[in-house]
Amino acid sequence: MIEFPGFFAQAPTISLRDPLAEFLGASKNGMITYTYADAVKLTGHSCPTVAGAYLMVRRGLRHLYGNDVPERCALEAYLRGPRDQGTTGVVAAVVTLLTGAAPETGFSGIGARGRFTRRDLLHFDAMFDGIMALRRRDNGRGVILDLDMTIVPFAGELQALLPRAIAGQADEKEQARFAALWQARVEQMLTRRADDPTLVRTREWKEAA
Repeated sequence: MIEFPGFFAQAPTISLRDPLAEFLGASKNGMITYTYADAVKLTGHSCPTVAGAYLMVRRGLRHLYGNDVPERCALEAYLRGPRDQGTTGVVAAVVTLLTGAAPETGFSGIGARGRFTRRDLLHFDAMFDGIMALRRRDNGRGVILDLDMTIVPFAGELQALLPRAIAGQADEKEQARFAALWQARVEQMLTRRADDPTLVRTREWKEAA
C-alpha cells in the first residue's frame, strides 16, 4: 500500500469532463477528478515543479472556465521551454495528465475526423513571458501562467542539506530530515498557497495562437 504524506489528501482536486471517457464508458457522464497524488504517481516524485505544474493548470482552468466544468482535450497547451530543457518534460507530463493535451505521440482520435483527438495539442518553444499557456479550442480564449517560487523559499536548513543529499553523502538521519523539509515546501504550496495569486500568476493571452 502506498503511504503518501498526509498533506496530499488536503491538496485541491481538479475535476473535468472527458467526452472520450463518456463515449467509451470509462466514466459516467465523462467526469474525472484528479488529485495531486495522481500527478505524483505519474512522475514518480513530489517536488515544487510537480506541485507548481499542478497548480498552474488548476488556476488556468479556473481562469478560462470560471464555475463551469472544464472539458478535457478541449484545450491546447503551450510550454515556453524546449521539450528537452530542464524540468519542461516533467511539467509537460502533468499538463497532459490533467488536460489531455498531448504532443505528436498522443491519441489520434476515432474515425476519419479524429474525434476525441489528443495529438498535437501540446506545443513546446512557445513565445510568451511565462512558463505555460492554455487556450480553449472552442472560443480561442487563452491564459498565460507563471510560477514565482520565491513566495515559498527553501528553508535554510534544506539549503545546507541539499548538496550532501545530492552527492549521496547524507547519513540516514540527514536524508530523512532532507526529505521532510523538501515535502514541507511542497505542502506549503499545495495547502497554504494554492489560491495565492502571487504564487501562480495569470494574465489573459490575447495573441494569436
